[in-house]
Amino acid sequence: MEQPLHIGLEHRAAVARFPTPRWRLPHLAFGRWLLAWPVPLAVLALWWLAARHEWIAPQVLPSPEAVALTLAESARSGELWANLQVSLLRVLGGFGVGLAGGLLLGVVMGLSPTVKDYLYPTFKAFSQVPVLGWLPLLMLLVGIDEALKIILISKAALVPIALNTYKGIQGVPTRYIEVGRVLRFSRWQMLSRVVFPAALAPIWNGVRYGLTHAWLALVVVELLASSEGLGYMIVFGRQLFQLDVVLAAVVVVGAVGYLLDKLLALVEQRLLGWRKEGL
Repeated sequence: MEQPLHIGLEHRAAVARFPTPRWRLPHLAFGRWLLAWPVPLAVLALWWLAARHEWIAPQVLPSPEAVALTLAESARSGELWANLQVSLLRVLGGFGVGLAGGLLLGVVMGLSPTVKDYLYPTFKAFSQVPVLGWLPLLMLLVGIDEALKIILISKAALVPIALNTYKGIQGVPTRYIEVGRVLRFSRWQMLSRVVFPAALAPIWNGVRYGLTHAWLALVVVELLASSEGLGYMIVFGRQLFQLDVVLAAVVVVGAVGYLLDKLLALVEQRLLGWRKEGL
């Protein structure tokens, strides 16, 4: 992939002065992988001991084996996949709307000081109201159907995407702009070859945060106003006092959220791989 203009010689010089021994990298990665396991294993062991010795009543804290069995049965019956599909479609729809709106808003505010002066104070005030704060008003305006869920999910995604996009563009070093002017770049060349590549890392961080916030908002919305989805499974299990169903749905929510973030991390390595290649 062609390196953007703003890759400077100072990066190469820094790496030349302080090279990273390549033979150590696999060991460091393996060490970080090992460090991630003790805490979840300890939590799982404590959960198993508490259920086995009935430190907490089984009706309140089912055993890990019971939760795993419920999860497997739900998957075999198709109930899990049906609710997971509904949740994924909702979050992708809301995230898509929030992504488009956040990028547009962030780019416009980042490139135009006048627009920023008009919109940024209102945007900051809008962003301070949590998702649940809009729920009563939107329920009166659009009801409790899919429109409500898409609006709330898109709001949750829009705020971090717009904010990181704006700050990323504002944070482009002045010397990069000056080099583009020396090379007589047109406005489009300046944006496509200087500004956007230099701001891509914070923009992508905003996209990852936006997807995380969208997933969290989805679960909250489904807990409050839904008849299907993973959040509904949690509510349904609580109403029937089937805590194994609740914990099984919680495990799936955590696993899917983790996988979605890892997927974006892999895309980030592809998009921003030139940063390491340029060193």
